[in-house]
Amino acid sequence: MLEELLRSGFESLGLSLDSQALERYRIYYEYLEEMNKVMNLTAISGEEDVALLHFLDCVQLMKAGSFAGRRVIDVGTGAGFPGLALKIACPNMDLTLLDSLDKRIGFLKNCCLKLGFEDVECIHARAEEMPQGYRESFDFALSRAVARLNVLSELCLPYVKKGGAFIAMKGSELDQELGEAEKALSLLGGKLEQKQDYTIPGSDVTHSLLIIRKASAGPIKYPRRWAQIKKSPL
Repeated sequence: MLEELLRSGFESLGLSLDSQALERYRIYYEYLEEMNKVMNLTAISGEEDVALLHFLDCVQLMKAGSFAGRRVIDVGTGAGFPGLALKIACPNMDLTLLDSLDKRIGFLKNCCLKLGFEDVECIHARAEEMPQGYRESFDFALSRAVARLNVLSELCLPYVKKGGAFIAMKGSELDQELGEAEKALSLLGGKLEQKQDYTIPGSDVTHSLLIIRKASAGPIKYPRRWAQIKKSPL
């Protein structure tokens, strides 16, 4: 079922899916299911739901930008979504996976080995505590986290170089969040370029991609410590 859903979904998106990618999605799925029994990596399980709600949802990013040869960071990646699922579809991107929980990073390192991705950097750290060398060094920052957009922008935009983009994967009801985030985007050098609504192939689930372009360098004081961000969001 997994392979059939992926083939159909990629075709409906106008994307190519070779046999190696299909095999990697199967390996990823089986290892996710195995480790989810002891680590609580995701509430989504089963071939149909993982294919639709994880893999095909993440692959929708391919319609928002060209990732080939680009440096990409997935902030708060969890079990590797969207970054690792996207890497399977676009293996020649330069990917960094960032998460605050060491157990998840251990899972991701092992998963990358199983998938044959020796070039993926898996980092155990909070987004607001990364070394300065990573600042404004990525073409894309991605996040499928549940935080509000004003908070996500402070955690993600500082990683993006001028001219690059922060792409947030969100639900479809975003008017209030976008209004809340106007100040944060202005302070951090970001500008909302596009909102792409989409329905996951093979389902009736609708989500949105927010493409936020890095128009100018942001102040060095951002991101602040998490206690400050939580207490006083931008």
